[in-house]
Amino acid sequence: MAQKDTHSLNAGTAAKVCEILADRLVALLDMHLTLKHVHWNVVGPNFIAVHQMLDPQVDEVRAMSDVLAERIAALGGEPLGTPAAIVSGRRWDDYKINRANTQTHLAELDRVYAGIVEDNRRAIADLEEHDLISQDVLVQQTERLELFHWFVRAHLEGNDDNPPGDGGR
Repeated sequence: MAQKDTHSLNAGTAAKVCEILADRLVALLDMHLTLKHVHWNVVGPNFIAVHQMLDPQVDEVRAMSDVLAERIAALGGEPLGTPAAIVSGRRWDDYKINRANTQTHLAELDRVYAGIVEDNRRAIADLEEHDLISQDVLVQQTERLELFHWFVRAHLEGNDDNPPGDGGR
């Protein structure tokens, strides 16, 4: 017996929303792994402050990906979280820094956060005409991502080599 849709969106709209959310899911899964990578590889001045700042971000970004995956499933889609799905869905370059000092990592994280927030804002606008519930999920997540971006930028203040907000993804 075929399973009946349990959501109120028509199939075409649900598919479009799932496509938008799947893109954001890939971004969050990538961000979660990137943040943990930085956490493991940051060294130098202010190491412990940056190291400890990142763990809550890792946890919260991971939780955000779970919310998006469950929303996709609730709309009848298939959330994909395999490494291959992340790599094939990625539209940006991989994080290229390994072991490096705090300022180097923070400058790169500034660019990564700027990119994910910009892409989220674009997705929020795209969802306006399709699904306000999914849009609200992204609005809430973007608020938290902007907060984390501010935390990163605050560590860069006063460093003339990497002015905050100087990059994008």
